[in-house]
Parts: sequence; C-alpha cells; structure tokens
Amino acid sequence: MMAGVPMTRAVKVMERMVNQNSYDDIAQDFKYWEDQSDRFREGEGTLLPLWKFYNERAKRRHVTAIAWNPTYNDLFAVGYGSFDFVKQMSGLICCYSLKNPSHPEYTFTTDSGVMCLDFHPHHPSLLAVGLYDGSVMVYDVRNKVNRPIRQCTVKTGKHTDPVWQVKWQDQDLSERSLNFCSVSSDGRVTTWTMSKSELVHEDLMELKLVTADADDDADALGSLAGGCCFDFNKAQDHLFVVGTEEGHVHKCSKAYNSQYLETYVGHNMAVYSVQWNPFHQKAFLSASADWSVKLWEHNSSRPLMSFDLNNAVGDVAWSPLNSTSFAAVTSDGKVHVYDLDVNKHEPICEQKIVRKAKLTKVAFNPEHPVLLVGDDRGCVTCLKLSPNLRKGGAEPERMETLVDTALKGEQA
Repeated sequence: MMAGVPMTRAVKVMERMVNQNSYDDIAQDFKYWEDQSDRFREGEGTLLPLWKFYNERAKRRHVTAIAWNPTYNDLFAVGYGSFDFVKQMSGLICCYSLKNPSHPEYTFTTDSGVMCLDFHPHHPSLLAVGLYDGSVMVYDVRNKVNRPIRQCTVKTGKHTDPVWQVKWQDQDLSERSLNFCSVSSDGRVTTWTMSKSELVHEDLMELKLVTADADDDADALGSLAGGCCFDFNKAQDHLFVVGTEEGHVHKCSKAYNSQYLETYVGHNMAVYSVQWNPFHQKAFLSASADWSVKLWEHNSSRPLMSFDLNNAVGDVAWSPLNSTSFAAVTSDGKVHVYDLDVNKHEPICEQKIVRKAKLTKVAFNPEHPVLLVGDDRGCVTCLKLSPNLRKGGAEPERMETLVDTALKGEQA
C-alpha cells in the first residue's frame, strides 16, 4: 500500500500543495500581478522575475535548450550541456512543472552534453534530443528507465559533429511513422523516421559553402558549411531556413536537396537562431553572435530591419500571443523585448536578469504571459510580462502592414 501507484500520486499532489504554500507570493504574482505603472508610460514595460528552476546536478552546466510541452502548458523540458568545446561533460535533461519549482518531474542523463530538444506537437510524452557527440535520440518521458526508446548509431547515420537543433515534423494523418529533423556542424540537415526498432535517416540537405569565387579551393574540395539552426515555414511545410556558422542564412526546400532557393547575407558571425513568424508566413527573424537580430521577408535578399543589441545574441523567439513582438537574450545577461508595432527601433523592455552570467536561451509560454530564460550557470528563470509588453493581438494584418511598409521603403 505504501509503495503503490495511488500512494505515489498522493505524495506528488501533497508535495505540490506544500510548494504552492511555500511559494504562495510568487503563485499570486503569476496569476494576478499587473504592473500599475504601465498605465503612466507609453511604449515601455517590465519583466517580473517569478520562479527560478535550479538543480544541483546542473551545476557548472549551461542551459542549452528549453522546450514547452504543447499539451500541458505548465510543463517544460530543459537540456543541459556545454557550449565550450574544451569543457565537455555528460548531459542532463530535466522536465519541470510551474506547479512544483523545487524539483524536476522527470530527469534523464546522457553520456554526451545535450545541445537541443523538442516535444512532439501531438504526442506530448515524446521528446527528441540532440547531443554534442552527434547522436539524436527519442525519450518517452513516461518511462521510468533512464534510457531512450530510439537512438541513432554510427551505422544509422549519426552526425559527426554536435547537433544544434532538432524539430518534430507535423505529419498528415495518412503517415503512420513519426519523424523529426536535425541540423549539425557537419553540414547535414537530416530527417529521422521512427521505425519499429530504430531511427531511419535521410539527408534533406547538404549545406555547401557559399564563396565569392566559384573556383575557390574550398568549393573544389566540397567543403560543407556548419549548420547552427533551422526552422520550417508554418504555411508551406516544404520550405525551411537554415542559419550557418559563417553567418549566412539559406532558404531551402525538401524538394531540392542540391541547391539553395535563396541565400541571405547580412550577418558577419554565426547565426544562432532563425524563426518564422507564427502569424505571417513570409517573415522570419535571425539572431547572431555579431550582436544583431535581423528581420527578413523571404522573397527579399536584404534584411527589412536590423537591431543592434550591443552584445552577442544567444537566442530569439517570437511571441505566440502578439504578431509583432519578439524577445532576444544576450551574453550580458539582458532580455530585450521588442514590439515592432509600438517601436521599430528600440526595445520596449531591456532588463538585466542575471549578474555575472550569460543568457543562452529564451522560450515564450504558448498560453500564459510568461517566458523562460536560461543561463550558462544551469539556472532557468521564469519572467512575467507586464501589460504594455502584451498589448498587441495575434492579427496577422498588423505584421503584414509592417512588412509591406518596410519593403516599399527598401524599393524606394
């Protein structure tokens, strides 16, 4: 009786209740806090720090990935590894809930550092993970064993360099098998299909180096560009953009695996994040180590807007609730929130969140007005947006007007 499933569930509920009492002031802020001073300042807002999620096992590790669960909007997964290639260590995956900040709900360890992860959009227990050693694997978080249900090997197409991003694909109901994509420094964008016993790979794209001189030696040797990030278009799922280590962003299609549809030249250093706008199918953002975030329209080879953040940008994310708003994190510990409908040049919030640490990742909650930021000391902080930071709505027309105006200005 003391060790059965009902007892475990009862203890878990009890632990959550105790935590809710311990963190009652933060829970109240999460639910009810509104910064009243927003009424007296136009076009400015603040971020209120709520919970901090920290695990002793994550000590000296960097937060390398954060992913919200698409079904349970209080649950999120955090990947821990190291961005410093000299100091590599084993990896850690923790799944936390906002209902219990003191301890992760599920924990898994990996032999190599975790670099990226993603929850399946329709199967909330499936978590795809990419590692520093080039492996990709799939965990079922319901399993109590510390072992993935699928894992690639050297024989089944494992990457030869770190995997920087993994993303599940939305598939038709006619497709029985689940699949996800990965991008790596080895220059391959690969799709992985879960068969009955293994992961079957197929290369979507080999990222060839783009050089000014066609007869360049590197070109002749068939060198590949290191991929850092990618994102699939929400409306045309065959289209995707890839950010590379040399600062180029390439538009690709699943239909053509030998050539780029377009190359966007604007960054001078590695592109760490690219993301399509969830409400406007032609616009996407790119964030780079060259201190800038750029807004692009995919039919134009020049950026529509460029934002200088005065420090290396670790990650950028569009708001799921506001079509013209996005957040970026920088290595000086700051979060920058922009709303292009309010101000096209300056952030409406620039706030230092951590001292003596670099912010590495940012992720908006799909439903609540909160976002998570991770740092290079293994800590994840939950922040609540003040009313001025979430004023706009999800109307695509607002973003369309912005993009059209910027395009006209460029043509003029």
